[in-house]
Amino acid sequence: MTVPVIAIDGPSASGKGTLAARLAEKLGFHYLDSGALYRVVALRALRMGVAPADGAQLAELARTLPVSFRDHAVLLDDEDVATAIRTEEISMLASGVAVFPAVREALLARQRAFRRAPGLVAEGRDMGSVVFPDARVKVFLTASAEVRAQRRYKQLIDQGLPANIDALLQELRARDLRDSQRAVAPLVCAPDAILLDTTGLDPESAFAVLERIVQGH
Repeated sequence: MTVPVIAIDGPSASGKGTLAARLAEKLGFHYLDSGALYRVVALRALRMGVAPADGAQLAELARTLPVSFRDHAVLLDDEDVATAIRTEEISMLASGVAVFPAVREALLARQRAFRRAPGLVAEGRDMGSVVFPDARVKVFLTASAEVRAQRRYKQLIDQGLPANIDALLQELRARDLRDSQRAVAPLVCAPDAILLDTTGLDPESAFAVLERIVQGH
């Protein structure tokens, strides 16, 4: 039988990571944070001085990326970069990295390799539309830009990182535009995906709705 996949897509700071990780833990499924792969490519490129516009070199980095995931750690050359890849600088760079078709192609097989028994919860921008088009359940998670900016602000402050709410809102809107207009695998709600708007929901309520969606499929 085909290993079941639950695909959760949506814009930045919509709550995908928190909800997807919690759902995977509850179901006993594997978990894929696809955005982490693009963030690690961006971090690697920044450290190596690769120009953000050099698609060919970025794709080569993606193909040879020495990255692995262990529990909550994201290991790059055995260094845990889980915190380093969550800065706003890396978030914006990762969005730029993701527009290059060669980078996306280089990471496609690596993402699909996460599909292992008993199942997978995969979250990102194109999990249901491109990476796992046969996913058993597809959810498009969203919220207003203002609410997402507030959530990201709190997340950064809680991590002890600097943040400015107005700058975050502008960056989120810019990233939404870039992600939705890129030529390859744009951010889009798949025709067979269920839209879940969490603008007025707290984390517990949002997870309860997500659970009902999954149980109904």
